[in-house]
Amino acid sequence: MGIGTFTGCRIDTATFSPHILLLMSVTTNLDIKGVSGRYWHPLGDGRLQCDLCPRFCKLRDGQRGLCFVRGRANDEIVLTTYGRSSGLCVDPIEKKPLNHFLPGTPVLSFGTAGCNLACKFCQNWDISKSREFDRLQASASPRAIADAAVASGSRSVAYTYNDPVIFLEYAVDTAQACREQNIKNVAVTAGYITEQAREEFFSHMDAANIDLKAFTERFYWKVCGGHLGPVLDTLQYLKNETEVWFELTTLLIPGENDSEAEIEAMTQWIMEHLGPDVPLHFSAFHPDWKMMGTPSTPLSTLSRSREIALKAGLRYVYTGNVHDFKGSSTYCHSCGEILIGRDWYELSTWNLENHGSCKNCGSKIAGVFEDEPGTWGSRRQPLI
Repeated sequence: MGIGTFTGCRIDTATFSPHILLLMSVTTNLDIKGVSGRYWHPLGDGRLQCDLCPRFCKLRDGQRGLCFVRGRANDEIVLTTYGRSSGLCVDPIEKKPLNHFLPGTPVLSFGTAGCNLACKFCQNWDISKSREFDRLQASASPRAIADAAVASGSRSVAYTYNDPVIFLEYAVDTAQACREQNIKNVAVTAGYITEQAREEFFSHMDAANIDLKAFTERFYWKVCGGHLGPVLDTLQYLKNETEVWFELTTLLIPGENDSEAEIEAMTQWIMEHLGPDVPLHFSAFHPDWKMMGTPSTPLSTLSRSREIALKAGLRYVYTGNVHDFKGSSTYCHSCGEILIGRDWYELSTWNLENHGSCKNCGSKIAGVFEDEPGTWGSRRQPLI
């Protein structure tokens, strides 16, 4: 078993493919430019430690962290992608996925580049693993994004495509600009962030979808190059110390994280620590990046996992990345009435009133609802 280092982080080189290890190689003597970052401190040996995420990369001058977008320039850590977007696109909010946050409404989505995890199955690898910064638009200021959201009729802005944790300063400034124009903020994130940074980050978010990649330390370390514990800490923080509406997504990968035992353990933990009202999305895996040899997730696996979660007591459990009206729709936890009919991102049935109450029995449904759904549908509208 080989042990290597990446900017001061111990790496078990036997864990990762050569391609991931290439991404982890130390980069030095770069001309790093960007805005001043937060969450770092100097070490006694002259290095600076990044305290944004649990990797705690330790950098000498000219080095970048594993995320590649945060690096050391002289005597500070800087963010190199501030104001530079990998794309602006208006999506349905259900694509994030968020099923209980302003259903049917448009959300302006954008991201930058890089990531602080190294998932072998990444389905946005061309963005999250990109080092081609010339691909990024250089004029996406926080104010410009907020103005674009207003002009496009979007109700919210989603920080997505790559993980917004790594561009915290940019995301926070954009979120502030959006709130000034009554635009909501949505984080689509793996939740891999430190205790001190997450308070600031989530204080500017109205909703979030947290990617709970699996429920074993083995998977997080061997497949993603991270750890499960900090993600569970983030989930409990959101539940107990914020008013952020959040939902969970788990991409089920055949033979990796889809066993009945793991699904049972995960859903029981959710029930105990987060409660029955947190929506859980089981999404289908499609071969991508470094897992092209792994088969797609069968619908039967998604349906079985959904039944396990419902049996554990969770009220809102969904299947995703497949056509499955039953698994995509929302039902009343009290009377069983269908409340919101869905097929992919298209809404049909709507049996809610009074901002989220069942028309049949009056039970309140957890989430952020209006009396009428949005009419955006499944459209995807690129802006740049």
